[in-house]
Amino acid sequence: MNIDKLSQSIGKTIEIKGWVYRMRESKDIIFIVVRDSNDVVQCTIKSDNKDFEKAKSLTMESSVIIKGSVVEDKRAPTGFELKISSLEPVHIAERYPITKDQSPEFLMDVRHLWLRSRQLTAAMKVRHTVVGAIHKFFRDRGYYEFDPPIFQPSQCEGGATLFQVKYFDDVTYLSQSWQLYAEAAVFALEKVYDMSPTFRAERSKTSRHLAEFWMAEMEAAWMELHEVTEVAKDEVRFIIQEVLKHNKKELEILGQDVKKLEEMVKKPFPTITYTQALEILSKKESQKMEWGKDLRTIEEDLLMKHFDTPVVVTNYPKEIMAFYKPRDPKDPKTALCFDMLAPEGYGEIIGGSQRDTDIKALSESLKKMGEKPENYGWYLDLRRYGSVPHSGYGLGVERVVAWLCKLENIKDAIAFPRTQRRFKP
Repeated sequence: MNIDKLSQSIGKTIEIKGWVYRMRESKDIIFIVVRDSNDVVQCTIKSDNKDFEKAKSLTMESSVIIKGSVVEDKRAPTGFELKISSLEPVHIAERYPITKDQSPEFLMDVRHLWLRSRQLTAAMKVRHTVVGAIHKFFRDRGYYEFDPPIFQPSQCEGGATLFQVKYFDDVTYLSQSWQLYAEAAVFALEKVYDMSPTFRAERSKTSRHLAEFWMAEMEAAWMELHEVTEVAKDEVRFIIQEVLKHNKKELEILGQDVKKLEEMVKKPFPTITYTQALEILSKKESQKMEWGKDLRTIEEDLLMKHFDTPVVVTNYPKEIMAFYKPRDPKDPKTALCFDMLAPEGYGEIIGGSQRDTDIKALSESLKKMGEKPENYGWYLDLRRYGSVPHSGYGLGVERVVAWLCKLENIKDAIAFPRTQRRFKP
């Protein structure tokens, strides 16, 4: 029986399978806290039990099969305990290397073991719900899942963060985004989405960056900026609702305020422009910022002090945007683009835009980036044969998980993080 179902079996004799989470031993009784993938339970065995010596041989993380009766006990961690009738060790673990107050670097070295911690287990369960919610959201709206290549010769985010890969007798690059291929797909399928690994060789050591992460992206034909931002809001709201539905226990383990999230999904998510964001920073934070500079982490954090929901920021300066983001005809110095920022200092969780359909403008932007337009010939073809307005965005899965789980570091939003300094275990 799963441990989280024991409360339904008060007074009954059941069997559980799991691992020793903690132990406390006295002369006549041993208290064993056992965990499985669902929860923990306190088990007790007395000295007159035939398996008492077996229990004494157990060590932390030993695997066991235990039979016993379930009784209520308010002193126990979960309000009830299992009185052991029989205990069978499956494997007696060697001395477990993880003890209290270990350094973050050591815990990264033994990530394969630290993954068993209640905090990481809880975060992985929330991640599971987030990923499932994304698939459900788009499929229910008639989007097709579309898988891009991971090896890509042309990129959309610039060469400074590319991972180069030897490809037989040639070289290619790991994907920075599915976007260019998704733009090809919308002329056939109209509405597509994907969940795939993404690679950025950013030389960053912050708590917000990974070299390998997962991006949930969407692209839709006939969609303009004001429409795609609403899709993004609906998606994030749906993700929060699904996590609240399935993971309240995990959120509580991680220290997240469930009621705060419940109130958040009832509120509208505001949309402001980059220019309005600068005005808020100036008036409310005395933070003077030159128009045309990108919002850094410090400015995003100051801005989000004034919001308790995610916020969409549109119309960033065109000159600092990627080549595929078009100028806004109503305000040509800005681009038809947006970011979604999460509250409480978690920064950007979504980035997207309407896509430029002007071949000449795209070619000029590529040249400014130091790229050769001819290397993007296949991409420019999409503007030659039945081009239509289309838009899309990418949601950083780890960033959303980190925010919802109230994690201090994005590394704990993925099982085995890859950073500038770490690519193992």
